[in-house]
Amino acid sequence: MNIKMPNEPFNTLVRHGTVTGIMRSLVDNAKPEAVYFTEENGTRSVIMVVNMKDTSEVPAYAEPWFLNFDASCEMRVAMTPADLEKAGIDKIAHPGGR
Repeated sequence: MNIKMPNEPFNTLVRHGTVTGIMRSLVDNAKPEAVYFTEENGTRSVIMVVNMKDTSEVPAYAEPWFLNFDASCEMRVAMTPADLEKAGIDKIAHPGGR
């Protein structure tokens, strides 16, 4: 997930001393494999690697960021080498493939 947060409401939450608790809660609930706090094009950003078993999980990961920070969330699908092998990519280019 690539999460981008506008200055507001983030600045207000910083001023109220509540931003750290909210961020900790969102990250803890997501149980990411990795999380990085950064900046992207001058905007506060979070890069979070999560393991979704089904696309129906997208709202559970994205909505808390939308609701708490008015954030935008981009999802990128990534595969492990085992996932790629399971996909049967070799069969796609051959006659009789998919």
